[in-house]
Amino acid sequence: MSQVPVPRLARGIVIVVLAGFTSVYLLAGSPLAIVAFGLQLVYVLRSLRRFRGPWLLVVQALVGYAATLGFGTSVGLLGFLGGSLLLTPAWPLAPLVAVSAAVAGPADPAISMVLIALVVYGLTRLTDRVDEIHAARLALALAAADEERLRIATGLSDGLGRSLAAIAAGVRSVVDQPERAAEVLGEVVGTARSSLAAARNAAADYRATSLAPEMTTARAMLTAALIKTETRVGHSEPLGPAGALLAAVLREVVTEAVRQNTARTCVIETTTADGTVRLRVTHDGARTAEDESLADLAAQLSQAGGSLTTGLSAEGWLTVDAVLPEGPVRAEEDPGAYRLSVALLAAVLVGFSIKALLLVPASLLVPAAACLAVIVVMQLRYVNGRHMAALTVLALLVYLPIPVFGRAWVGVAGFLAGPILLAFRWRVAWPLVGCVTASVAASAVLLGLPVPVTVNFAASTVVTGLVMYGLIELAQLVRELQEARQALARSAVVEERLRAARDLHDLLGHSLAAILLKCELARRLDPARARDELADVLAMAEKAEADLRVISGEQPVMSLAAEAASARSLLAAAGIQVELDLAHGELSTEVENVLGTVLREAVTNVLRHSSARHCAITTVVEDGVVRLRVRNDGVRPAEGRPGSAGIGNLTTRLAALDGRLGTAREDGWFELTAQAPSSNRPIAQVG
Repeated sequence: MSQVPVPRLARGIVIVVLAGFTSVYLLAGSPLAIVAFGLQLVYVLRSLRRFRGPWLLVVQALVGYAATLGFGTSVGLLGFLGGSLLLTPAWPLAPLVAVSAAVAGPADPAISMVLIALVVYGLTRLTDRVDEIHAARLALALAAADEERLRIATGLSDGLGRSLAAIAAGVRSVVDQPERAAEVLGEVVGTARSSLAAARNAAADYRATSLAPEMTTARAMLTAALIKTETRVGHSEPLGPAGALLAAVLREVVTEAVRQNTARTCVIETTTADGTVRLRVTHDGARTAEDESLADLAAQLSQAGGSLTTGLSAEGWLTVDAVLPEGPVRAEEDPGAYRLSVALLAAVLVGFSIKALLLVPASLLVPAAACLAVIVVMQLRYVNGRHMAALTVLALLVYLPIPVFGRAWVGVAGFLAGPILLAFRWRVAWPLVGCVTASVAASAVLLGLPVPVTVNFAASTVVTGLVMYGLIELAQLVRELQEARQALARSAVVEERLRAARDLHDLLGHSLAAILLKCELARRLDPARARDELADVLAMAEKAEADLRVISGEQPVMSLAAEAASARSLLAAAGIQVELDLAHGELSTEVENVLGTVLREAVTNVLRHSSARHCAITTVVEDGVVRLRVRNDGVRPAEGRPGSAGIGNLTTRLAALDGRLGTAREDGWFELTAQAPSSNRPIAQVG
């Protein structure tokens, strides 16, 4: 799509076409045509819309009839008035203007008046439609994100919400009935463990919205297994939910191919068509088309409205085809704009054909009508794209009959100018249109036509081409805007899923991990000490429910000090000595939320990925920048997880505040540092 804003481009096309009409009457000696053109711009330019009203129609009528009746201008100029009437509630008056044109002038200019009115109406309506779609694109994206947020919230509430309620109920029953502690706590621990796994799996699913990374991984795996691999990417990212399913299919097929170790060649290909995306994986290492590992995925694709098929060729090539809708977001079908443009184009073609036939001798009427019919059909059939064979035939039909039909056929060259403008880039199209126009002028001169008639034919050739170009190009702009709006909505859905994945991992994952740890600890303690731990579990369950509301779209409100106190309690319960030194003072809500999330993830990593015995948590504010440091010992040599989802999530969150995240390892110690502006001001770059 052009770099020029689409609504501005659309209005520019309309103005050029209207200027072309005006030039015909200006060249004929009617200065009032400029006034009519200026008045018509009120219906095109948004900045002039406030001047629309009944009085404008009155002024247009005065100008039009003054020019035609007072100064002898062709009645075709009344087409501006007719088109304006069609755009207003006064449209029933438009046929009366057409009748007056037929009464006041010959048939040829009267037909021109009708054609101009239809073109003015059609181009203006198409421009309005472009404005509507362009203005509504963000609203659709927001609506799509809201719908996805509601869908995510419903799914999480049905699963994790019930699990958290069961955990809280179980803990309360233990407090009320200590004699059942062992039995109930075992159930609570199982529920917490399964909930934590479900949260992590859901986060992974929400994050897997792109197929491209999986294709890169698949190629690397196959190449490492000495399998010659070819990838053909024919889709656009992000795919949204479809990307997760297709990535799972690709992962399963490639893993099986590598496991069998019999394939020598593999081709991975993606294509899109008719609102669907297709993944096709073909390799030569299968003995049978049956693959039990794909059964569950086939069911999942079927539930998502897609399909998964496998086939084995006689040469032993296995083909796995997975097809899915591109996403749940759809730009609604709007064939009206395209149909309007094609209908008006047909009317213009027929109208100009009738004008040409008015000049043809009666004896040649049938062959001339046949040639024009072929031209009209070709124009409508090959309305889009560069069809060189069709253009060649069209050029022959335009030029070869001139010696036979004479003057009547000179104006038909306009039917060639339009397709040229549609088929080629402007730097090529306009010189070609200039050649066509020059050929029209040369033909008129050879036929001995007067200079004014020659000029009129040449100008009409360009105008006819512009009309055809304008009608089809505006309809195409509407289509492109709809596709762009659909892509924007799909991207909004993907962003919402990624947000949910971050919150599941960083917020709810931490809370569930803490609940699991505390419950395990309570099972090993005497009833009196276990009661204190269970009180913490109830508080954590309430926090987890609040986290679930955050994931569902509610804005979080955290306190870094409260999170630090919770972290100390949790680490201490795990037998880790904690040094806590907070000197950050008052921070903005956004910074508190992000640093609180960083601290949660840091503590979770200390518990999961180290054998720590000491941990230091400190904050300090220097030069308007708050720094949070979490330092622990006991780092396992094989684990640093620099590319983990948690680190990636935190980097994204801090970057939104112009903050930074850093990690360092040395002598068995790991340090995580997060910094952000203490009051949402950008951090000065250091070094």
